[in-house]
Amino acid sequence: REDIKLKCNFVTHVFVFAVTVAVMSLDLGSEWMKMAIVKPGVPMEIVLNKESRRKTPTAVCLKENERLFGDSALGSMKNPKTVYRRLQTLLGKKHNNLQVAHYQKHFPEHQLQEDPVRGTVYFKNSEEMQYTPEELLGMVLNYSCGLAQDFAEQPIKDAVITVPAFFNQAERRAVLQAAQMAGLKVLQLINDNTAVALNYGVFRRKDIDATPKNVMFYDMGSGSTTATIVSYQTVKTKESGTQPQLQIRGVGFDRGLGGFEMDLRLQDHLAKLFNEQKKSKKDVRENHRAMAKLLKEAQRLKTVLSANMEFMAQVEGLMDDIDFKAKVTRTEFEELCADLFQRVPRPVQDALAAAEMKLDEIEQVILVGGSIRVPKVQEVLLKAVGKEELGKNINADEAAAMGAVYQAAALSKAFKVKPFLVRDAAVFPIQVEFTREAEEEGFKTLKHNKRILFQRMAPYPQRKVITFNRYNADFAFDINYALTLLQLPPRFKLISSLTLFS
Repeated sequence: REDIKLKCNFVTHVFVFAVTVAVMSLDLGSEWMKMAIVKPGVPMEIVLNKESRRKTPTAVCLKENERLFGDSALGSMKNPKTVYRRLQTLLGKKHNNLQVAHYQKHFPEHQLQEDPVRGTVYFKNSEEMQYTPEELLGMVLNYSCGLAQDFAEQPIKDAVITVPAFFNQAERRAVLQAAQMAGLKVLQLINDNTAVALNYGVFRRKDIDATPKNVMFYDMGSGSTTATIVSYQTVKTKESGTQPQLQIRGVGFDRGLGGFEMDLRLQDHLAKLFNEQKKSKKDVRENHRAMAKLLKEAQRLKTVLSANMEFMAQVEGLMDDIDFKAKVTRTEFEELCADLFQRVPRPVQDALAAAEMKLDEIEQVILVGGSIRVPKVQEVLLKAVGKEELGKNINADEAAAMGAVYQAAALSKAFKVKPFLVRDAAVFPIQVEFTREAEEEGFKTLKHNKRILFQRMAPYPQRKVITFNRYNADFAFDINYALTLLQLPPRFKLISSLTLFS
C-alpha cells in the first residue's frame, strides 16, 4: 500500500500515514478540557463536543440513574453536591493538604474524607455514593474519549494528556490511574507548557535556525499560572540530520494564581451585595445552591468586565424566589483582586532565575490561557517584562491541545511526523537515596547516602550512570524529589524504588 501524503493550508507534508488509526490529545485543565485528534485526512483538529463547542467543562454530575458531563453537569445545580468539578486540584493530595482545605471551603456541599489506606481524599455523598477524584476523573476521561471517537468516526485508544509542569509523581500517577479506568492507553503525560512550546515551534519551523531564540510563554489558566522560557534552534543529529529543537530553560509557577481565584472574589462580592439589599433574612452564604448560582454569575461577570467597564449582574430566583441584580464595575473588580495582580510578576522572575537569564535575552513574551484576557493581568505583566507589547500570535485556549496531539502523532506507530526535538526540564531536583555499611573506629554502622541525579532544570531525556562499587550483597535504593520545599510525606516524594539481587 502506498503511503498518503497530506497537504493543508497550515501544515504541509507534516504527516505520512502508515495505518488508519486515529490518536487524540487531551488538554486537561482544572476548569476546561480541550481535545484534538489526528487521523488520515485530518492532520490536527480540535474536537467539537455535542454542543459544537471547542472546549468542555471538566465536570461530572452523578444522579441515581444518570451521569451528566460538561455543560449538562454544570446545569444540574439544583443539587450541587451531585456535581463534581475541579478534580485536578485534589489528585494525589493528602487530606491535610492546604489545597484540599481550600477546595472544601469553597465547595462546602461536598464531604471530603480521608482514605485510611492511601491517606488521600475521597468524596462521600452517602454510604452508597463514595468516589475518589481518580474515579471521577476516569469518568470524565471516558466521556472525552467518546467525544473524540464520535468526532473521528473511529475508535481511539492512544492519547497524550497534558498535566501542569509542577505536578509531582503522586499527581501524575493519579492521572494515569484515571486514564487506565477510562480504557485509554497514555502514550505520554506531557507538561502543558511543553505542549504549548511545541505547538508554537511546529508552525514556525522555517523561522528556526542555528541561532538560539528565547521565547517566554506566560500561561494563566483557571487554577494556576506558569511562566516558561524556551530556546528554539536547529541542531545536528546522527539519526536525522539537522532538525529544529526546543529546550525548556526556565519555569516559574504559582499553583494558586488563576481565574478561579478572581471568580471567588466576585462571588463573595455578589453575596455581600445581596445580603446588603436585605430582601431576605437569611445569609445567602449559607445556601449552597444559591452560592453555586453566584459563582456561575461571577464567572460570566469576569468575562464581561474584561471587555466592558461595568456590568449589571443578575440572577433570577437566587434564593427563596428572590431575584438579584447589582451593578459591578471593572474598578471594583480590580480592587477585589489587587493582591492577586501583585503576584503576576513572580512566575516571570522565578523562570528567569531558573534559566539564569535576564529579560533582555527574551525576544518575545507570548500570552497563553483563558485568564490572561483580564486587562489588569496584561497591564501588570507588560510592566513586569518591560516589552513594547505582549505576543498574542497563538491560540491561547488551544495551543496545548494542538501541541499534545502533534506529540501523539509522533509517538504513534500509525503516523510518521517530521522530527521536532523536545528537551524538557526537571522542574524539581531528583536524587537517589541508599544505605550502605560503613566502618568507624572499628564499628560497623549503616550510613544513609543521598546523591543528586538531576539538578533543577536539568534537561531530559538524558542518561545518568551511578556506580555502586562497594556492594557484594542485595541492596535497595529509592529515587525521589530532593526538594524539601515540596512538603511531601515520604510516600508522595517517592518516584521509584529498586532492589538489586546479587
